[in-house]
Amino acid sequence: MPAYVYILRCRDESLYTGWTNDLEKRLEAHNSGKGAKYTRGRCPVTLVYSETLSTKEEALHRECEIKKMTKRRFLLTFSAILPQSFWFFSRFSRFSLLLRVTGR
Repeated sequence: MPAYVYILRCRDESLYTGWTNDLEKRLEAHNSGKGAKYTRGRCPVTLVYSETLSTKEEALHRECEIKKMTKRRFLLTFSAILPQSFWFFSRFSRFSLLLRVTGR
């Protein structure tokens, strides 16, 4: 059964990374306020990136890899999906981007 790793852009332009077996159902859950605690007050959310993996274990591993990326690596990997505010914001605080990306 395929599993997915995804990145959502929240209303406040922060990003949330997660994994699921059913991407459409999970996106609905996030937008209805029944998803992750982080996204509940930041609806609506928009899917900006997803990867399809073979197993749940691979998806969990990839999610962990994304969340552990350095700021520089994350910016290089996902620059196409980042809003302009991230580029401006990231110049002034080296920790704030990672906090917003990991949802903590």
